[in-house]
Amino acid sequence: MSVKYFTYTLAMVKVTDVVDDEAPTVLLVDNNQMSLHRLTNIFRQREFNVVTCEDGDRAVDEYIRLDPELVVISLDIPSMDGHLAALEMREHGKDCRILFSAPKRQAQLAQDATYSAGAIGWVEKPITAAAIDSIWSLVLGPIPEAPGLEDLDSIHPVEEMIEVESDEGPMPLPDLPAIAPLPINPLPVEQRVQPKRSSKGKRLVIVLMIFTGLGAAGWYAWSNGLI
Repeated sequence: MSVKYFTYTLAMVKVTDVVDDEAPTVLLVDNNQMSLHRLTNIFRQREFNVVTCEDGDRAVDEYIRLDPELVVISLDIPSMDGHLAALEMREHGKDCRILFSAPKRQAQLAQDATYSAGAIGWVEKPITAAAIDSIWSLVLGPIPEAPGLEDLDSIHPVEEMIEVESDEGPMPLPDLPAIAPLPINPLPVEQRVQPKRSSKGKRLVIVLMIFTGLGAAGWYAWSNGLI
């Protein structure tokens, strides 16, 4: 079988060691890089296509996109805890095979989550190849029911949509106080603009004054016998 090895990272999702299109896919979800490294090596040896993710929200999106044959998910992950993320996956895919991982101190929490989400089991951290081998019959076995799906809405309620008010026309303007008109002060008489006389009228007045002066001078000379 030809094997093509490559690695790429996109939006906190990593795909490693793709074998072929018919190989099963496992989605590994953990924000602990050492745990992801160990699990990647374990499932590479089992010739799985391996996809890794570091938070719950992204894990649900990747599960819907990939439809993997197996999900190994830590209970303690950011954005959405492993139990809730597993329930979201089971809601989208009833045949989802989920295997929880948790430290020994969270054994009771892991058992409760396994029952609630209908997981095939849980494995103690730090995970070893021997631990996976010991539960491999559970991985290949039947998928349990997920009773926690009945309480999913109360555990993770959907946020109510904000109702947008209908547009009822332009917004009314507030009543503004009346503004009194400014007083108009008339200009003083001396500053009023006088109408301009035309140049033609001026010339007529000058001619009349000249003829009047000449007539008066002629009458004076005649009356004194000068002419």
